Amino acid sequence: MLAIARKAAIRERLHEHKSVRITELAAELNVTKETIRRDLREMEQGGELIRTHGGAYILDGVQNDIDVGTRQVLKIPEKERIAQKCDSIIQSGDYIYLDGSTTCWSIARKVSHRKLTVLTSSLEIANILSPFDTIKLHVIGGEFSPKNKDFVGEGAIKTLERYFVDKAFISCRSVHIRYGITDTNDGRARLHQTALEHAREKYLVVDHSKLNNVSFSRIAPVTSVDGIIMDQEFPPEWTDYLTAHQIKMF
Repeated sequence: MLAIARKAAIRERLHEHKSVRITELAAELNVTKETIRRDLREMEQGGELIRTHGGAYILDGVQNDIDVGTRQVLKIPEKERIAQKCDSIIQSGDYIYLDGSTTCWSIARKVSHRKLTVLTSSLEIANILSPFDTIKLHVIGGEFSPKNKDFVGEGAIKTLERYFVDKAFISCRSVHIRYGITDTNDGRARLHQTALEHAREKYLVVDHSKLNNVSFSRIAPVTSVDGIIMDQEFPPEWTDYLTAHQIKMF
């Protein structure tokens, strides 16, 4: 297969799935993994994609969902900085909610030494926290999503409605001053909405790449949260907006 045909096939898969893996592409296109790596390098140089260990992804369009296998190896230092900030906000004895995002996986690892009650929809977070005696763990049931390793659907929402927490930490695919907090999946957006409604303090945890973008399903306006926890300083327009609306910046 010629390089132009391979790259066309890679583009098609990226636009459909938002992420690709080198091993899968090599098998599907009947070429070596090194050939695929070279194609991805050239496509990244052309601004078509973002490479990661073992594959590549794009953030394109309102339905920009990325497989959890890709997300868990993206922006690890950024997520760790966010987790460090969250750890300083959380107090021993708190009841907290952590959503199923890979950012909240990092938060779970950071707070595992604390005496906390943790409510989560994430199987991965349950696995992270289950070995620790100091953590009282409640896992929200529902339909299991293998793609994201969490529980979703009406069952998860109904279960979450039974509980209230001191602090909720949610992430999202995109956040925009005008259009608010958005995600790729309507069911997951509704779960986030319920978590925010049932929390005394509400925090959005996002890395800087999610600012000024919009995804498919609206969760809530930015003004619905008490604070935004990010990996780096906020741009001036965000600082002005959040200050004007008394939303804390971390």
